[in-house]
Amino acid sequence: MYNPPNPALFNQLVWAIVRQIPAGKASTYGQIASMIPPPEGVAADQYKRLGARWVGSAMHAAEQGIPWQRVINSQGKISLPKGSAGADEQRALLEMEGIAFDKDGKVNFEQVGWEGPPEEWLCAHRLLSPISLKKRPKATRSQPSLF
Repeated sequence: MYNPPNPALFNQLVWAIVRQIPAGKASTYGQIASMIPPPEGVAADQYKRLGARWVGSAMHAAEQGIPWQRVINSQGKISLPKGSAGADEQRALLEMEGIAFDKDGKVNFEQVGWEGPPEEWLCAHRLLSPISLKKRPKATRSQPSLF
């Protein structure tokens, strides 16, 4: 299955989520997919594999006024080919919003990672809480490790 069962409906949902991302924040294809329940007829494991790609397709088809530049890959990089006009435009738009890139072309999700829309908005749209883009703090052990 290369496309969601109803691509137009899926795209509209993706774009509604992306419109919630404020300037100066970045999200990922996977984070957006994590907010959308698997479409009817799509198994959860299949959706987990394909959801981010479907979001990428929705962003490729984004309508005017959707802040497409705020969606990047899970590595914190722009997914468009390096040096392409689209990649240069996306980077410039993000930098104008105050998002900085390191020497490897990555953003720091600890600083600019979006935590998702308000819970009320998610509930009103029957969406799920997003995965976090921030690193989880390392668990402290109350017991010494045997290994």
